[in-house]
Amino acid sequence: MNKKKFSISEITKISILGTISVLLMFIKVPLPFAPTFMEMDIAELPALIGGFAMGPLAGFLIVCIKILLNIVINGTKTFYVGELSNLIVSSAFVLTTAFIYKHNKSKKSALLGLAIGSISMSIVATLSNYFIIFPLYAKLLKIDLNAFVGMVAKINPLVKSYFTLMVFSVLPFNLVKTFVTSLVTSLLYKRISPILKRNGSISE
Repeated sequence: MNKKKFSISEITKISILGTISVLLMFIKVPLPFAPTFMEMDIAELPALIGGFAMGPLAGFLIVCIKILLNIVINGTKTFYVGELSNLIVSSAFVLTTAFIYKHNKSKKSALLGLAIGSISMSIVATLSNYFIIFPLYAKLLKIDLNAFVGMVAKINPLVKSYFTLMVFSVLPFNLVKTFVTSLVTSLLYKRISPILKRNGSISE
């Protein structure tokens, strides 16, 4: 069975990209239709670039480093539920995009990967929040799910129930986030990829 092995150069690049990812988490932009605990960032950007240059596994490891470093630096305010959600949705975005690009390394494939990855993350985020994240967080806080509905309804009049919270807040939030991240990735990747690919191919 073939196993991917990372060189010292690749491990260094993955670590650097993971560090950049956690720094990007500090740059947050609130969206008018989403609650304050769902501020937008583009922290998946380095993982996408790393996934394009070094493969899906590298992208996933960058996501993991981002989350672990953020816990070390900031701790957790969500009983690790937010971190679990971050791992689920970021992995869906990065792995889907990188796998598609890996099988056909062209600009068209990269754009297709970003588009499908964006849709994948948005769907996964909506479903995981509906069935796992919000219920788990509510249980840990010992509050009713309707408390989240009331909180978001104050800023988003379309939110009238738990279902509409997902449809009109969580889903559009992730669509906007992935669109912006994909746009920046498509603009930066070709400029950065020569540096990442230098002595950095994955041996199998």
